[in-house]
Amino acid sequence: MQRTGECFEPQLTAFTCSYCAYMSGDTAGAMRIQYPATTKVIKLPCTGKTDARYIMSAFEDGADGVYIIACPIGNCHHVRGNERARARVVHTKKLLDQVGLGGERLDIFFLSAGMGESFAQAAKEMNDRIMRLGPSPLRMGGKEVGAGEAGEQKNGGDETGEQSVEATQ
Repeated sequence: MQRTGECFEPQLTAFTCSYCAYMSGDTAGAMRIQYPATTKVIKLPCTGKTDARYIMSAFEDGADGVYIIACPIGNCHHVRGNERARARVVHTKKLLDQVGLGGERLDIFFLSAGMGESFAQAAKEMNDRIMRLGPSPLRMGGKEVGAGEAGEQKNGGDETGEQSVEATQ
Protein backbone atom coordinates (compact mmCIF):
# COMPACT_ATOMS: atom_id res chain seq x y z
CA MET A 1 0.00 0.00 0.00
CA GLN A 2 2.07 2.90 -1.24
CA ARG A 3 -0.13 5.94 -1.25
CA THR A 4 1.29 9.39 -1.05
CA GLY A 5 -0.47 12.63 -1.55
CA GLU A 6 -1.38 15.97 -0.12
CA CYS A 7 -3.86 14.44 2.37
CA PHE A 8 -1.35 12.09 3.98
CA GLU A 9 0.50 13.41 7.02
CA PRO A 10 2.82 10.78 8.47
CA GLN A 11 2.33 10.12 12.17
CA LEU A 12 5.72 9.45 13.74
CA THR A 13 6.63 8.22 17.20
CA ALA A 14 10.13 8.88 18.55
CA PHE A 15 11.41 7.11 21.64
CA THR A 16 14.22 9.05 23.30
CA CYS A 17 16.37 8.59 26.37
CA SER A 18 16.06 11.27 29.03
CA TYR A 19 19.68 12.29 28.59
CA CYS A 20 21.35 12.98 25.24
CA ALA A 21 18.47 12.22 22.91
CA TYR A 22 15.73 14.19 24.65
CA MET A 23 18.15 17.08 25.20
CA SER A 24 18.99 17.13 21.49
CA GLY A 25 15.27 17.75 20.91
CA ASP A 26 15.38 20.57 23.46
CA THR A 27 18.38 21.99 21.62
CA ALA A 28 16.46 21.89 18.34
CA GLY A 29 13.61 23.78 19.99
CA ALA A 30 15.91 26.34 21.61
CA MET A 31 17.56 26.95 18.23
CA ARG A 32 14.09 27.17 16.61
CA ILE A 33 14.96 24.41 14.17
CA GLN A 34 11.83 23.15 12.42
CA TYR A 35 10.96 19.47 12.28
CA PRO A 36 7.67 17.68 11.50
CA ALA A 37 4.97 18.61 14.01
CA THR A 38 3.40 15.16 13.69
CA THR A 39 6.27 13.61 15.65
CA LYS A 40 5.18 12.32 19.07
CA VAL A 41 8.20 12.18 21.40
CA ILE A 42 8.16 9.62 24.20
CA LYS A 43 10.86 10.02 26.84
CA LEU A 44 12.29 6.90 28.47
CA PRO A 45 14.92 6.68 31.22
CA CYS A 46 17.14 4.90 28.68
CA THR A 47 16.57 3.66 25.13
CA GLY A 48 17.82 0.30 26.38
CA LYS A 49 14.32 0.09 27.87
CA THR A 50 12.79 0.23 24.38
CA ASP A 51 11.11 -3.10 23.88
CA ALA A 52 9.63 -4.62 20.72
CA ARG A 53 6.22 -4.45 22.44
CA TYR A 54 6.52 -0.66 22.83
CA ILE A 55 7.44 -0.29 19.18
CA MET A 56 4.65 -2.56 17.96
CA SER A 57 2.17 -0.76 20.24
CA ALA A 58 3.16 2.55 18.65
CA PHE A 59 2.21 1.13 15.24
CA GLU A 60 -1.02 -0.29 16.64
CA ASP A 61 -1.82 3.13 18.10
CA GLY A 62 -1.57 4.77 14.67
CA ALA A 63 2.11 5.53 14.00
CA ASP A 64 3.18 5.26 10.37
CA GLY A 65 6.83 5.25 11.41
CA VAL A 66 8.77 4.82 14.63
CA TYR A 67 12.31 5.80 15.47
CA ILE A 68 14.55 5.69 18.48
CA ILE A 69 17.04 8.41 19.33
CA ALA A 70 19.74 7.14 21.65
CA CYS A 71 22.97 8.40 23.15
CA PRO A 72 26.04 7.97 20.91
CA ILE A 73 27.56 4.48 20.99
CA GLY A 74 30.12 4.32 23.80
CA ASN A 75 28.54 7.27 25.59
CA CYS A 76 25.39 5.82 27.18
CA HIS A 77 24.58 7.06 30.67
CA HIS A 78 23.40 3.52 31.46
CA VAL A 79 26.57 1.95 30.05
CA ARG A 80 25.20 -0.16 27.14
CA GLY A 81 21.53 0.77 26.88
CA ASN A 82 21.94 2.22 23.40
CA GLU A 83 23.55 -1.01 22.21
CA ARG A 84 20.59 -2.99 23.58
CA ALA A 85 18.26 -0.59 21.79
CA ARG A 86 20.13 -1.10 18.52
CA ALA A 87 19.85 -4.91 18.86
CA ARG A 88 16.14 -4.62 19.60
CA VAL A 89 15.61 -2.41 16.53
CA VAL A 90 17.33 -5.00 14.33
CA HIS A 91 15.10 -7.73 15.80
CA THR A 92 11.91 -5.65 15.55
CA LYS A 93 12.62 -4.71 11.90
CA LYS A 94 12.54 -8.44 11.12
CA LEU A 95 9.22 -8.78 12.99
CA LEU A 96 7.77 -5.84 11.06
CA ASP A 97 8.79 -7.47 7.79
CA GLN A 98 7.23 -10.77 8.89
CA VAL A 99 3.86 -9.20 9.76
CA GLY A 100 3.74 -7.12 6.59
CA LEU A 101 4.32 -3.62 8.01
CA GLY A 102 7.87 -3.30 6.66
CA GLY A 103 11.06 -2.93 8.66
CA GLU A 104 11.92 0.30 6.85
CA ARG A 105 9.26 2.02 8.98
CA LEU A 106 11.61 1.71 11.98
CA ASP A 107 15.06 3.22 12.54
CA ILE A 108 17.50 4.29 15.25
CA PHE A 109 19.72 7.37 15.46
CA PHE A 110 22.55 8.13 17.90
CA LEU A 111 22.79 11.78 18.99
CA SER A 112 24.40 13.79 21.75
CA ALA A 113 22.66 16.61 23.62
CA GLY A 114 24.01 19.44 21.48
CA MET A 115 22.94 17.92 18.17
CA GLY A 116 19.68 19.82 17.67
CA GLU A 117 20.17 20.07 13.92
CA SER A 118 20.69 16.30 13.71
CA PHE A 119 17.56 15.72 15.82
CA ALA A 120 15.52 17.72 13.32
CA GLN A 121 17.25 15.98 10.41
CA ALA A 122 16.35 12.54 11.82
CA ALA A 123 12.70 13.61 12.10
CA LYS A 124 12.73 14.97 8.54
CA GLU A 125 14.42 11.83 7.23
CA MET A 126 11.79 9.60 8.83
CA ASN A 127 8.99 11.88 7.64
CA ASP A 128 10.30 11.78 4.05
CA ARG A 129 10.72 8.00 4.18
CA ILE A 130 7.18 7.47 5.42
CA MET A 131 5.83 9.90 2.81
CA ARG A 132 7.39 7.59 0.18
CA LEU A 133 6.02 4.44 1.83
CA GLY A 134 2.55 5.80 2.49
CA PRO A 135 0.34 5.17 5.50
CA SER A 136 0.88 2.17 7.73
CA PRO A 137 -1.12 -0.86 6.61
CA LEU A 138 -2.72 -0.72 10.08
CA ARG A 139 -4.37 2.59 9.18
CA MET A 140 -7.09 1.82 6.67
CA GLY A 141 -8.97 4.70 5.11
CA GLY A 142 -7.56 7.12 7.68
CA LYS A 143 -9.08 5.01 10.45
CA GLU A 144 -6.66 3.32 12.80
CA VAL A 145 -6.99 -0.43 13.12
CA GLY A 146 -5.43 -2.09 16.16
CA ALA A 147 -3.75 -5.47 16.11
CA GLY A 148 -5.04 -6.58 19.47
CA GLU A 149 -8.42 -7.97 18.37
CA ALA A 150 -8.49 -11.70 19.04
CA GLY A 151 -4.68 -11.92 18.85
CA GLU A 152 -4.66 -11.22 15.12
CA GLN A 153 -3.10 -8.52 13.01
CA LYS A 154 -4.68 -6.96 9.93
CA ASN A 155 -2.41 -7.28 6.91
CA GLY A 156 -3.53 -6.27 3.46
CA GLY A 157 -6.60 -7.56 1.80
CA ASP A 158 -8.77 -10.04 0.07
CA GLU A 159 -11.94 -8.86 -1.67
CA THR A 160 -13.28 -7.57 1.66
CA GLY A 161 -10.10 -5.58 2.25
CA GLU A 162 -9.06 -7.70 5.23
CA GLN A 163 -6.82 -10.66 5.72
CA SER A 164 -5.80 -11.81 9.18
CA VAL A 165 -2.50 -13.31 10.13
CA GLU A 166 -1.58 -14.40 13.60
CA ALA A 167 0.75 -12.01 15.36
CA THR A 168 4.15 -13.50 16.14
CA GLN A 169 5.95 -12.99 19.39
